[in-house]
Amino acid sequence: MQSLIFDRVSFAYAGGDEILRDVALALTTGWTALVGDNSAGKSTLLALAAGALAPTRGVIHRDRVVTVASVAQRVDDLDAAVAAFARDPARDAARWRARLALAPAQLERWPVLSPGERKRWQLAAALAAAPDLLLVDEPTNHLDAAAVAACVDALASFRGVGVLVSHDRALLARLPGQTVRVHAGAAEAWPGGYDRARAAWSAAAAAAQARRADLAATRRGEERRLHQARQREASASRAVGASARMKDRHDADARSIGARNLASWAAAAAGRGVERAHRRLDAARAAEQAVAVTRERGAPLALAGAPAARRWLVQLDVPALRAGDHVVARDLRLALARTDRVWLRGANGAGKSTLLAALAAAWTLPPARLLVLPQELTRAQATALVAAIRQLDAAARGRLGQLADALGLDPARALASTAPSPGEARKLALALGLTHAPYLVLLDEPTNHLDLPSIERLEPALAAYAGALVIVTHDQRLGAALATRTWTLADGALHDAGVAAA
Repeated sequence: MQSLIFDRVSFAYAGGDEILRDVALALTTGWTALVGDNSAGKSTLLALAAGALAPTRGVIHRDRVVTVASVAQRVDDLDAAVAAFARDPARDAARWRARLALAPAQLERWPVLSPGERKRWQLAAALAAAPDLLLVDEPTNHLDAAAVAACVDALASFRGVGVLVSHDRALLARLPGQTVRVHAGAAEAWPGGYDRARAAWSAAAAAAQARRADLAATRRGEERRLHQARQREASASRAVGASARMKDRHDADARSIGARNLASWAAAAAGRGVERAHRRLDAARAAEQAVAVTRERGAPLALAGAPAARRWLVQLDVPALRAGDHVVARDLRLALARTDRVWLRGANGAGKSTLLAALAAAWTLPPARLLVLPQELTRAQATALVAAIRQLDAAARGRLGQLADALGLDPARALASTAPSPGEARKLALALGLTHAPYLVLLDEPTNHLDLPSIERLEPALAAYAGALVIVTHDQRLGAALATRTWTLADGALHDAGVAAA
């Protein structure tokens, strides 16, 4: 059987603290999911598995694992593996292109392909290589429902060692045989998919909290007993002194000596009692500290603001909405009211991002009152975002920090780099936009790159948001929970349904 064994592996970047400590994992044939907060170390663990990074301490044993293929989070660039796969005349390559509905001519217009189309190319190229080890980072980002189904079926057919990072709850329920939680420098494996694993580690955390609370009560009891023992020791010491002072000319020497001896014995016994109480307290403190309970970053998220005073926020009336030479919609007429909540749907490449861009371009209220979260933030955009946040005044930085922390992000750590990870950049962009109490929020696949705890906090916050919302998402549950209207782009037209469909 093929396997990757992490034997007490630790890793730290040069000059930094350890990101991962004493990781002990067995990755065998089948799929293993990696889950955890953004910046927890999932990408570092993938890089260690790939051999792109070497452990600072420990060893990774590779048994019959020679060839490695990776599918990165980002879809910006056309890499050499995808280009070679598109030109490959072999039957297997042609079969994978057909299976994921890919045509080699598409690569000539890579910059204008939708992110979902690019993701399918990445996945097909990696699967066609038939590697011993396949590392996949957010495979369903950007994909529509049909593409998700095709890609999940393709991943399920893989027979090597597969490692998956994803926030897609349906995928995480179906594919992995085990789930590894990367948290607070540790990586611990739990059997089954995400829901089963999460229930198990939540139960374990609750048990640890209860055990820690019991041990804290024991420690407080020992502190009280130590205090009482010290009081007895002090009383006994006073008695020794008093017995020495009370002797007069009528006392018999034997009687006074006996009294002093009794007082001294009592004082010594009290001293030994203090020593025993100290030992019991030290043991209670050690037992309490041995039960590890880590703070979960993140908190319930509340979005400030109220609807705009103006009834209509954006109106569009154009004969044709275009993405390059492609006509997205003809005779496009729409109006967006101040409390509208719209789920914008359509297949990959239908033009949803183009329509969001048109709505943003038609905005005439103060720019800060519009929040636009694109489907992807390029590296240049992420770098510019960090630079803009560093220029904020102290009060604005404080508000942003609170929102970022609620999303599970350490803003100081994220801003320490000029190149934050996709998940970090997405949280920073959300936090920055939300500090201005926007009237309109335009979200293009908002769950892309976000960790699961952040998604679980963002959903109720958006549900309670008072302003207008247009959301593009392939997450059926999220769209149905947040929207009251559905717009669907298809066949060169925008179809407006009055009530969002599940």
